Order: sequence, then structure tokens, then C-alpha cells
Amino acid sequence: MRCIYIASLIWAFELYLPPVRTATTNYEYNQDYDKNVKPGSLTDVSVSLYINRISGVDENKEEISFDVFLQITWEDLRIQPIRPNTEKGTGEYVELTKADRDMIWVPDLYIRQLREMKMLTLFEEISSLRLYENSTISLSIGATIIIKCDMDFVLYPLDVQRCPVDFSSYKYPVKDLRFRWRSENALSFPNDFGDGFFRLPKYVVSFYTEQESQIVNYSDDNHSSARLEITLSREVKSYLLENYLPSTLFVSISWGSFVVVPEIVPGRMVLLVTTLLSLITMFDTVRNNSPDALELKCLEVWLISCTLFVFFALMEYFIVLFGIRYDKHWRVAKAQHASSIPPSITLQSAVTMAQSTMDTSRENGLEHTTLKVSGNNKIQPQDHHSKTTSASLSNIQDTVHSAQKVSSVMTRKRFRNVADVALLYAGSQRGRLDQLSLIIFPVSFLIFTISYWTMYLTESKKNFK
Repeated sequence: MRCIYIASLIWAFELYLPPVRTATTNYEYNQDYDKNVKPGSLTDVSVSLYINRISGVDENKEEISFDVFLQITWEDLRIQPIRPNTEKGTGEYVELTKADRDMIWVPDLYIRQLREMKMLTLFEEISSLRLYENSTISLSIGATIIIKCDMDFVLYPLDVQRCPVDFSSYKYPVKDLRFRWRSENALSFPNDFGDGFFRLPKYVVSFYTEQESQIVNYSDDNHSSARLEITLSREVKSYLLENYLPSTLFVSISWGSFVVVPEIVPGRMVLLVTTLLSLITMFDTVRNNSPDALELKCLEVWLISCTLFVFFALMEYFIVLFGIRYDKHWRVAKAQHASSIPPSITLQSAVTMAQSTMDTSRENGLEHTTLKVSGNNKIQPQDHHSKTTSASLSNIQDTVHSAQKVSSVMTRKRFRNVADVALLYAGSQRGRLDQLSLIIFPVSFLIFTISYWTMYLTESKKNFK
């Protein structure tokens, strides 16, 4: 009986045993508390960011680094704060130490695009763990975060890079743990940061939070995610002044060669070759200093097109020079050579001769054709008529062959006349190729410029939305 009495006393004592208190007396928790078990069936974890500054953007590594203060908040009703009686009502939370962090349940935070995370330290690690009166726990950590961002530089320098960053849990699926952005002040910035964007030497960096919880898939389960959208839009003004404006001026200068007298070869040639080499050097510099892409970048397409415009202007001058040389030397020499050769038979006379020969042969055949009967009852023409007919056919073939030769000569002569007219039209001061080029080249470049900016600006706006 005594043993039973002692056992009942022990059971009653354990029944009314108060919650366990820690040595710091800042909080207390239930006796059955397990830090490896989440607080409830579905736990909401809210995330907020204070973005202190953007450290930089590495285009070659496709990385973005920035200093942030990350704060995650969740509710755990198994833990209650404790305050001395003299401090009740003087505050809303109690500070927990770093050792207390190992004693309570903390959600596993996984950042999918995280490349590296460095904790900020001065004399000690910059972090804070607070327990509020409503059993809400807030963990804040200062860190430098390096994010991997998949970048596409085909539209460079009109490219807009969009980098989604997911804050989620890797251990708990969406039915057990839900990550979302805090309803108020989910993103905060310093006063000199700007209205949601930050200016770098090359980029304008802006941030946007998806209020709805996103779903990401890790392995076989779906996980809840709080998504942050980082948008990088490039400053185009510097590229307009450094690349687009000089290249446009080079192309415009090349049109000045059309008003230079073609006989002044050094002046016109130096102008065109210098502008061509300048554009090639500019293209090589841009290609070496710009990020890599799978296709030709937007700026490279522009520089290649400008180079082709100058190259075509140089080709036009070569045609003019060839026309001048032909007009002054080769055409005169050919005319003198043609005057020393007697005129040949014309095509009309050759055709007339062939027709008269055929008519004569036909008449002779009708007048002198006689038949003879052989022993085998076959009717054959006489030998004299056979010889006459074969001679007539031979004359006809020779005449037709001569006519064909004359026809081919006339065709070549007609083609040479067209070539002479074209060369005379292009060459010398009487030619008008330079006058037409002075109109065609600027109009073509204007059409190309309008098409270029319309197409690439439309693509850039699609990525920005």
C-alpha cells in the first residue's frame, strides 16, 4: 500500500509540473517539445528583405551579388516568452541568444539560385533571434548573397535580364510548410537607394515580389516558394554615345566620297579605307569587351551593317575607276583596231544567200530529175542528179554554218555595246553612278536604321514586361 501511495504522489506531481524553463529564463516551452518537429500541421513562414546595396553584376559568370538583411518569421505556440514582473508590458519581444537557436525549431531555408552566402560579421556574427509575446519567432541574418542568373545577351546592349529567386524549404512539401512574403514591408531599401531600383554604372537593378506563393518542384514533391524577381536593364545612353553615334558618322562620311572627283584617287580612297578600318576596329573592340552569346548580338549586327555600307561605297568607286580606265584606254584602242579590219558579211546577206542556194537546188532538181529502172525493179535517180543534190546540200550546210557564226558574232557585239554603255554611264565625269549612289545609299541606310530599331526595341520591351 505504501508503494502505491508513493507512486500516486509522483504521478500527481508530474501532472501539475510547470513548463520547462531555460537557464536564460527568457522563454519556456512544453515538456514534450521537440526541436525536430515543426509547430503544426501547416506552418506559415513569412520572408522579408532589407536590401542594403548591390555589390555588383558579373556578366561573364552570370552572377549578382548584394548585401541584405534577411528576416524570416513563423509562429510556434509551444514556446512562450518569460519576463520578470518588473518588465511586464515594457516590450513586445525578448532577445534570444545564439545558443537558444540550437534549442528551438527553425525552418530550413533553401534559396534555389544561391551560388554563395557569406554571413556578415564585425566583432561577432550579425544576426538576431526574437521571441514575441504571441509566440511569434523572428530570425534576422545579415549576409552577402551571390545569386546565379541565367542571362541572354543576344539583344546586347538592349537586353533586359530577369532573374527569379525562390525562397523555399527543401525538406517540407507544400502541404506542411508554406513560404510567402510578409504582407507589409516585404522589401525595404535605404533612403538613397531609389524607389525600388538601384543604379549601377551599366545597369538599373529593380526588385519585385510575387505576392502569391509560388510552387517549385524538388525531387518528387512540390514546395512552396516566396519568389523575388530581379530585373537588370542596361543603361543605353553610354552605348549610343560610344558606339552607335560614331559608327553612324563614319557611314555618313563615306557618302562624301560620291562628291569627290573620281580622278582624285588618293583623296577618295583614303577617305573610304580609313572609315572602313575604323569600323572594323570598333567591331573588334566591342566583340572582345562584350559578354558572349550564342548568336550575333544586337550591337554587332549594327556594326557589321555599317561596315558593309562603307564596303559597298568602296566597291562603287572601283566600278567608277574601271569605267574611267575603259573609257580612256581600252575603248579607244579597240576602235582603232576595228577600223583596220574590213567589214565582214552581215547576218541578212548570209540568210539571203542561203535561201537563193536552196531555191536554185530545188529548181535543178525538178528540171533534171529522171528515173531509171534497175534489174531488181527498183526505181533510182540518175547519178548526175545525185551528185548535183549532194553538192547543193553541202553548200547549204556551209551557208547555214556561216550564218550561225555571224549570229553569234552579232550577239557578242550587241552584249559588248550594252557593256560599253554601262561602263560609260558609270565611268568618267559623264557617268551618273555617283549621283545615283548619293541618293541610294542614304535612303537605304535610313530604311535599315528604322527597321533595326523597330525590331530590337520591340523584342526588348517583350522581355521587360
